[in-house]
Amino acid sequence: MPADNPARPAPRDVALVGGRVLRLTPDWAGEQEEATVLLRDGRIAAVGADVEVPAGAEVVDVTGQWVLPGFVEAHTHLGVHAEGEGWHGADVNEKGVAGARLRSLDGLDPADRGFADALAGGVTTAMILPGSGNVVGGQTAAVKTWGRTVQEMLLRAPVGVKSALGENPKRGGGSAPTTRMGVAAHLRDAFSAAQRFAARRARAVAAGDPVDPAVDAERDQEVLARVLAGEIVWQQHAHRADDIATAVRLAEEFGYALVLNHVTEGHLVAGMLAEKALPAVVGPLLTSRSKPELRNRSVAVPGILAAAGVRIALTTDHPVVPIQFLALSATLAVKEGLDRDEALRALTVNPARILRLDDRVGSLAPGLDADVVVWSGDPLDVMSRAVRVFVGGRQVYRWADGEGVVADPGTGAGPA
Repeated sequence: MPADNPARPAPRDVALVGGRVLRLTPDWAGEQEEATVLLRDGRIAAVGADVEVPAGAEVVDVTGQWVLPGFVEAHTHLGVHAEGEGWHGADVNEKGVAGARLRSLDGLDPADRGFADALAGGVTTAMILPGSGNVVGGQTAAVKTWGRTVQEMLLRAPVGVKSALGENPKRGGGSAPTTRMGVAAHLRDAFSAAQRFAARRARAVAAGDPVDPAVDAERDQEVLARVLAGEIVWQQHAHRADDIATAVRLAEEFGYALVLNHVTEGHLVAGMLAEKALPAVVGPLLTSRSKPELRNRSVAVPGILAAAGVRIALTTDHPVVPIQFLALSATLAVKEGLDRDEALRALTVNPARILRLDDRVGSLAPGLDADVVVWSGDPLDVMSRAVRVFVGGRQVYRWADGEGVVADPGTGAGPA
């Protein structure tokens, strides 16, 4: 885990007792149990009805409340498109000079009020992506939603590289492609250059020649070579069915790991996605049909994809939809046909597995990060709210006396 702030006292053992626990592990089949969740040294130490609470542990009685892993939001612009700043304050799209070497972390502001909103909505891990104004937007990062600095919040980076198909990159201006053909050609050129770069590097290593650091355009190629090697994923913005098909075609041509994002018309190609075992980050669902690519937007899409056998995650695309409405998105998807248990998976274990973070987050399992949320009731009930949020074993959010209180990231003080 990232280094803790030495100014904060280390959290002691915390035992959440008497709650209705949903583990959301990969083999979870909807079970709910009255159990204890023990948090120690920033990790989940034990989960079960027979867990022994050690002497000196802080015991938190959560009888009648629901205990789940913190939600994992798979596609956000938290910190790079800050709340209250408008588009003029957004650091999501680099104008004119975009590429894989750009890093979302370098534009992230931990003071963005959206992080407090995330905690109020039970979201403890967020994927931070550049915007979709460029064909290749830059590197993505997974962060915790509480912390004083980027390094304290960082879970993993890079997780992947953001790329966009469709209308958005066509409107990028300057030397950007202006047609779907041009966007696809740009990606083929970029990956072909990365293949040549990787081959040159391999030849140099085999010959025992010194390998100089990448410079200029080579820095983009070096990152894309990591995508080609399978080290990080390709996070592809695609709404229309034809753009989804183009994303699949390019991934098969170059052999990289593809994670589809938005997938507004995924229901039109659900069989193809299931056959190819391609995951989908679906959403945002709570939007109008604000552009041509969203003409076929439907809250039923997640249920159709999941029923076809596609592993799905849900997203708000914050700030397109405020991040605290992630659970509400799942509730509405259930109303339109998504299996209820699958909706909970789509907020937790599924995005963690899709983004290769399941060794750290997404489930209540011993050894994983102690990112745990106590809900007043069923999180898919719109009247329920997150009442306690733990990140790394420390309580960082509490709902009490009619308001939510976030612990001070600088000192770790509160909430009681």
